[in-house]
Amino acid sequence: MNYNQNHKIAQITPETLIVGIDIAKHHHVARAQDYRGIELGSTCFFDNTQEGIRTFINWMNQIKDSYEMESVITGMEPTGHYWPNLAHILKEEQIKFVTVNPLHVKHSKELDDNSPTKNDVKDAKVIAQLVKDGRYSEPTIPQGVFAELRVAKKLRDLLNVDLQIVQGQVHNWIDRYFPEFFTVFKSWEGKAALHLLKLEALPEELVRYTEEELLEYLRQAVKRSIGIKKIRALKEAANRSIGIRQGAMMAKMELRTLIQKYELIQNKFEELDQTLDTLLQDIPGVDQMLEITGIGRDTVAGFFAEVGDLSEYNHPRQITKLAGLSIKENTSGKHKGRTRITKRGRKKLRALLFRASMILVAKNKAFKALHHYYITRPENPLKKMQSLIISNPKQ
Repeated sequence: MNYNQNHKIAQITPETLIVGIDIAKHHHVARAQDYRGIELGSTCFFDNTQEGIRTFINWMNQIKDSYEMESVITGMEPTGHYWPNLAHILKEEQIKFVTVNPLHVKHSKELDDNSPTKNDVKDAKVIAQLVKDGRYSEPTIPQGVFAELRVAKKLRDLLNVDLQIVQGQVHNWIDRYFPEFFTVFKSWEGKAALHLLKLEALPEELVRYTEEELLEYLRQAVKRSIGIKKIRALKEAANRSIGIRQGAMMAKMELRTLIQKYELIQNKFEELDQTLDTLLQDIPGVDQMLEITGIGRDTVAGFFAEVGDLSEYNHPRQITKLAGLSIKENTSGKHKGRTRITKRGRKKLRALLFRASMILVAKNKAFKALHHYYITRPENPLKKMQSLIISNPKQ
């Protein structure tokens, strides 16, 4: 990604065909112009299909040949999840594409006609104008192993959501049918507690088992930490339980289903972690990153999933801006406002870097010392949160 305004404008020459595309779910709209903003050709309406995109590419090539243009640059809003399909095809066709900020489109649409009217044809022209003025960014489309990592990270996030739901459902089941369970076990996810739930015995059924039977059953899962005192405490809890007794048959089926879902998700996590280990082996610099105290595999995988290939960046500040960690301030005359981060970037990357910084400050001696210096230095000491977040404390 390139954030130098002069360099962006310099890429737009008299021989550059500028195309603005308004993205939608089923139908896109494109308009073309030259470097002065003069519209070329007619508006192109095309479907979000293979045939539609081919029609669009042919339309661009015809205009390019008619006006003897040497290059093409296409711009679009990163609208939801509808734009990557077209972006990938343009990349395969070696057609340069960039993205414009939707806020810029919204704030610029009145410049030409002094009207807040919004429609797809108008937006396509506004996007082309923003590209002409160099108000765009060049997105990094992950390829190869980086594309695999991004999908893997998305899958992990989905599994985390499913896991939290199942954990809550099992906890809800225990609260209804055996609320005293947690006086014996701190968590139902421990090996012994989970194995006991698999017995599918409600409290009134649990008291019928002998202490020896329960001990032998639980030691199938754990050899230590389970003794006769634990078993007695469990039976006492079951004996005084106020758990619901009606609907026992379906209650057991509900618990069985929830545990099966829980174990399926855990197995998927293990499978995904093995795949992540394999993918990370092909990325330069991973071993060096993992040698840093406080940095683990999940952090490294999440970082590359969001950032992609580091060779596509020219300066660390590009990643800072990608994460929305650039500094903004409001000043007027003698008044100088507080500095804050812009938060205009990849939210998941920003959250990942913040979590990583917290762990580094807690576990890494070098980062802990640097954090201590920033919050205690005589001139311009930072607050703790500022020290964790700010990318360049001199700003």
